[in-house]
Amino acid sequence: YPGFEVIVVDDRSSDGTGAIAREIAQLDSRVRVIDARPLAEGWFGKQWACAEGAAASISALVCFKDADTVHAPDQMPRAVNALLDGNADMLSVAARQEMYTFWERTIQPLVFFMLFARYGGTEVVNRARNPTNKIANGQFILFRRDVYDGIGGHASVRDTVAEDLALAQRICSLGRSGILILGLDQLSTRMYTTLGEVVSGWMKNIYAGGRMAMPGGAAGRSLFPVTLLLPALLILAPVLVLGFAALLPSGALVWAAAAVAFSLLWWALVFRVALGMSPAYALTFPLGAAMLLYIVLRAIVRGSRVRWKDREYLSS
Repeated sequence: YPGFEVIVVDDRSSDGTGAIAREIAQLDSRVRVIDARPLAEGWFGKQWACAEGAAASISALVCFKDADTVHAPDQMPRAVNALLDGNADMLSVAARQEMYTFWERTIQPLVFFMLFARYGGTEVVNRARNPTNKIANGQFILFRRDVYDGIGGHASVRDTVAEDLALAQRICSLGRSGILILGLDQLSTRMYTTLGEVVSGWMKNIYAGGRMAMPGGAAGRSLFPVTLLLPALLILAPVLVLGFAALLPSGALVWAAAAVAFSLLWWALVFRVALGMSPAYALTFPLGAAMLLYIVLRAIVRGSRVRWKDREYLSS
């Protein structure tokens, strides 16, 4: 795909990203590195950096990518063709999430399952007409530039931690077309590497994302802390019932054990078929659900307060 430029926004990176990007820019004229201006009041850092990059671009299409994403050589033309063929104004790609450590593989699949249970597959998302049923992946979002500017760009979602979800909902609410496609063999990333990163990363996203995904307006959002707890509790339910059934007659224990066995089989299929992981990780589903419950509870306690990359925010 020859007609492109890469604008790397260095927003106080401390891991050498800026220096590496500048070395590449010296070797390739298609790459530019810009330093983000000091964060403006009321903005989240990612939205500010994206807006800075967009302001430096004059392209007819503008694509926002996280710096830690890995792309197949033909990923960009595929994405552009999908945008044009679908007559869409915005396109987002669901990436393959790389997971290597025990805690990544124990917790993250349950989070992804929770998201799938809420939104369904890409076809369900793309058919949805209610903005609360729209979702995007902030790791890769491609816009027609005139539409991006027309909806207010990242400035329109500057004060929410779940900016990708907010953009998808805004596109829909304004009568524009946004689509989500699977790109598991085209795009990949590793979101977190340690237990601390998994907990803090999902904690910052779950509260805002859960509230924005609630149907029913203000009434629905008032109930969302309860509904946010339900997925983890439902996953844990067979194990909890088994524990209580040990105190009851043997018939109840048999049924509870059968429920746990069914859960193990279900999660073995999810881990093996959907994620390509060892089905042995199904044995960790009670631990993963307990950690997910812990993350959700901490997110509810923190509420709209978010800490990320040494910055404190208050999400809308």
